[in-house]
Amino acid sequence: MKEVVLITGAGGMIAKELSKKLSKEYEVRLLTRKKKHHNEFEWDIDRQTIDESAFENVSHIIHLAGANISEKRWTDERKKQLISSRVESAKLLLNILRKKNIRLKSFISASGINYYGTVTSEKIFTEQDPPGNDFLSEVVILWEKAADDFKEQNIAERVVKMRTAVVLSEKDGALKKMVPTIKNYIGSPLGTGKQYMPWIHIKDICSMYEFALRNKEVQGSYNATSPQHTTNENLTKKIAEVLKKPLLMPNVPGFVLKLIFGDLADAVLEGSRASSEKIQQKGFRFEFPDLKKALEDLLNQ
Repeated sequence: MKEVVLITGAGGMIAKELSKKLSKEYEVRLLTRKKKHHNEFEWDIDRQTIDESAFENVSHIIHLAGANISEKRWTDERKKQLISSRVESAKLLLNILRKKNIRLKSFISASGINYYGTVTSEKIFTEQDPPGNDFLSEVVILWEKAADDFKEQNIAERVVKMRTAVVLSEKDGALKKMVPTIKNYIGSPLGTGKQYMPWIHIKDICSMYEFALRNKEVQGSYNATSPQHTTNENLTKKIAEVLKKPLLMPNVPGFVLKLIFGDLADAVLEGSRASSEKIQQKGFRFEFPDLKKALEDLLNQ
């Protein structure tokens, strides 16, 4: 009998790819706001409601739910939503598991590389470094605390937190937004372009979740980011190189982005490097550690 893995955030690009990857060896169930398939179960975080049949014989939960950080301007209301979609959703899961007296083998949660703060410096952050003190690091601190509660309250044997970099996928996310502008000769670096941009191929982030699921010794926080560092400028140039398109436009000035996006602009105008050494020491191997090869795999299809 296959172990049951329950995945939240069913509409996101990681959940879509990961559920396909895991379905060969696990019974995969998905929590979603609107059920469309037989293995989907409905929940409503605002109303704190959930279809409890999703938890029957569940062994693992992979918690990927969370409102998109860069989708909308950061109003006070949006900031509350960014936090609650991550934290209140985890609390809802915890309460149901406690109510049904279920103990998980693992609770594996998405987290953010922004844990260390939105700053451009020469430092390469490791999991031992303290958190930053801006809004995004606050989001991640609360997010990880909600995950740690599963271990502290003895609801899960182990907890894993994936501090995820920008996920490169041709289907969604940052890459999908950048490609059309470069194809139409209007793409350019943002601000100085010198800010670091931690990244990871969609296949590698899904493999990392599978690796965490399979290996009991994997627990705690891990930087889910490629070992090869890049800047916003270099990423833009590499995309243009793979697409065989020239970059004709000047950099987009930072003040323009701040006028349009407000505080959200800081998330793209600043960026840090982070080390993936810890997960590699556990035995994980990247399929796409090189940026150009990753882009070729995604864009030359």
